[in-house]
Amino acid sequence: MPRVVVIGAGIVGTSLADEMTARGWTDVTVVDRGPLFSTGGSTSHAPGLVFATNPSKTMSTFARYTIEKLSTLEHPDGWCFNPVGGLEVATTPQRWADLHRKAGWAQAWGIEGHLVSAEECVDLHPLLDADGVLGGFHTPADGLAKAVRAAEAQAWRARDRGARFLPHTDVVGIVEKRGRVVGVATADGVIDADVVVCAAGFWGAQFAKKVGLVVPLVPMAHQYARTGQIPALVGRNTEQSEAGLPILRHQDQDLYFREHLDRIGIGYYGHDPMPVDMSTLMADTAGESMPSMLPFTEEDFAPGWRESCKLLPALSDSKVEEAFNGIFSFTPDGFSIMGEHRDLSGFWVAEAVWVTHSAGVAKATAEWIIDGAPSVDVHECDLYRFEDVARSPKFVTTTSSQAFVEVYDIIHPHQFRTALRGLRTSPFFARQQELGAFFYEGGGWERPAYYEANAELAQRLYSEGLAVPERDDWSARFWSPISIAEAHWTRHQVAMYDMTPLTRYEVAGTGAAAFLQQMTTNNVDKSVGSVTYTLLLDETGGVRSDLTVARLAETTFQVGANSPLDFDWLSRHLPGDGSVTVRDITGATCCVGVWGPLARDLVAPHCPDDLSHDAFKYFRAMHTYLDAIPVTMMRVSYVGELGWEIYTGAEYGTALWDLLFDAGRDHGVIAAGRIAFNSLRIEKGYRSWGTDMTAEHLPDAAGVGFAVRMAKDDFVGRAALQSAKPPSTTLRSIVFDDPDAVVLGKEPVYLGERGSECIGYVTSAGYSPTVGRTIAYAWLPAETGVGDTVTVDYRGTRHSAVVHAEPVVDPDMTRIRR
Repeated sequence: MPRVVVIGAGIVGTSLADEMTARGWTDVTVVDRGPLFSTGGSTSHAPGLVFATNPSKTMSTFARYTIEKLSTLEHPDGWCFNPVGGLEVATTPQRWADLHRKAGWAQAWGIEGHLVSAEECVDLHPLLDADGVLGGFHTPADGLAKAVRAAEAQAWRARDRGARFLPHTDVVGIVEKRGRVVGVATADGVIDADVVVCAAGFWGAQFAKKVGLVVPLVPMAHQYARTGQIPALVGRNTEQSEAGLPILRHQDQDLYFREHLDRIGIGYYGHDPMPVDMSTLMADTAGESMPSMLPFTEEDFAPGWRESCKLLPALSDSKVEEAFNGIFSFTPDGFSIMGEHRDLSGFWVAEAVWVTHSAGVAKATAEWIIDGAPSVDVHECDLYRFEDVARSPKFVTTTSSQAFVEVYDIIHPHQFRTALRGLRTSPFFARQQELGAFFYEGGGWERPAYYEANAELAQRLYSEGLAVPERDDWSARFWSPISIAEAHWTRHQVAMYDMTPLTRYEVAGTGAAAFLQQMTTNNVDKSVGSVTYTLLLDETGGVRSDLTVARLAETTFQVGANSPLDFDWLSRHLPGDGSVTVRDITGATCCVGVWGPLARDLVAPHCPDDLSHDAFKYFRAMHTYLDAIPVTMMRVSYVGELGWEIYTGAEYGTALWDLLFDAGRDHGVIAAGRIAFNSLRIEKGYRSWGTDMTAEHLPDAAGVGFAVRMAKDDFVGRAALQSAKPPSTTLRSIVFDDPDAVVLGKEPVYLGERGSECIGYVTSAGYSPTVGRTIAYAWLPAETGVGDTVTVDYRGTRHSAVVHAEPVVDPDMTRIRR
């Protein structure tokens, strides 16, 4: 039986010990530098709010499991979870509209939640001043966790199965041998281990440095205060119950509230970020009750107290009697950090985990370690999701601080960070700026969303009859009707797209073909010049990623991937004999997508090779030249039009752009952006990994089963697919009836025109200029058929739509193969 050591006996470490021992791994040792179980970490002072609704399906799943598990725990001192419910109130029209969006998430993820009037808010929480409240969102199953009790209760269960817990045990290092963990070095000696999990909370990043691992989190101080006795609460609660009113969140002012018998606890995010200097932490917390509690800074809390008294007038007769600045972890994107060290087998992390998600993260980590894959998609939390730039101390601190500021903000799905922009730009960036590009950011890259230079073209097309839908203020943010013109022009003329941010790897060596055959689902061992769409699966058959693999030479492949997670996955599976190398070539190269009916007219005059359809077929690649510029051209099209992805070295990038743009003037070429690109790929039924499909989905259910060749030799995930049951849900295209209807993603879908039963959710959507309607992808019951009517709730407004056969546009693929 594997020997496991968990570093940290807080809510995560104890839950993990419980989860692992419940699965039969009972040789588990949990160590902590502090006492058991109030160890002095974040768990020891956590206010215990557990609320399930989150824009992330994964984080909601973690929270729901945490609620379920903590509700079953027993402790002699009393409850571990108190289901008082949750209540978020809106005091501005913007927040009230956003609560409708949040109610949609709850419906989509299967969480009970209700929008309630101001009067109903007061009925739920009588201390509220109804005059300042517009309405609220009530979630009956949410509640309060008694974090230390919950940790102790889970530890006892684990101990009964064989686990042991060692307090006051300082871990000074990890013992390794030939790239594997073999033990944990403590001040008292070495504890042998085959698996080590770092669940040390905000100490985790500092500890991970001992094994050369960057864990991108920042310990951050957050203010929490308790009032004196509130007369209106006297007699409402008992020592045993402690609280009966729902958790109250006043996100318009960065506040939350919970009862402590006849007092109110107040959490405040409105102050400036307070990153913690770990090198001086022990000195800074000297005299405090624990090292995770910094001295309270009353001046930072003053605005929060004023707003608290406005919302809850009963507080005005009281004052703050106890308060501290409590430390917990923030990450650049707000998600937890989970996974195994790529270069030190057996060393895992489960960090930046709040009590809200603790049991869910522990369960997924246990499944990952024991079964090889978690039962829920965790790509948003994966340790290796970060690009290199996002692992720098400057980036981690700056973006984590922004995440703290925005924790209760209304965040648009297309809203990107404002700090540290311009770090990754393609060689075309200056030309794009000249054309008035509005940039999105992703993976550190500046990505043109649309171009102001096309405004005049757009106005001309609109005057000629191109439809432009009416958009509400929310959906019009980070969007422009220019994008519709760009998509339309691509379908009818020709456009250039910057594809440089597409992640690219070179997989090379004598074993490269066999390696890719083993790792991917399709047959990639084909002739030089072949291009293949294929999938990466995990051991459960779930879609980890989709790839485009081009064989550029007998032993050299170029792989178009999605994120650093693909590099991590491929690297972990490399043969040990050195016959295969994987190299990230993204930054050293650049790419222009030239697509549209006139693409060949634009490009062919500058190429010495024959670019006709018969000479250069679809899904083929060739090395050639455009004028003097060496390029690799791949005849593929994510927008569903004639054309190529044209690659060259980054040093030739500006020259390539200028050549194509100047040559294209006679053909009306435009530069087009990501919004148009997204609309066109949805028209063509092309999936976006991470949004439309994840590791939770099997290929057939996601509509990419055509990329699986079960007849070829074994590949990762093949055995799971052979034994898989028919999917209960499938990804389908839906077309809205109203030309002005819009959705942005994650909205709930209901059966029929007036359905009350939520049957699925939207993943992504885009307005199609070809059909004059918004097209969306949605996960729906497998029995849903083409022609069925569904209804989608967009921030409280219902839009009807029809399930459509795929692809919606050009089902015969004639536009690509011409």
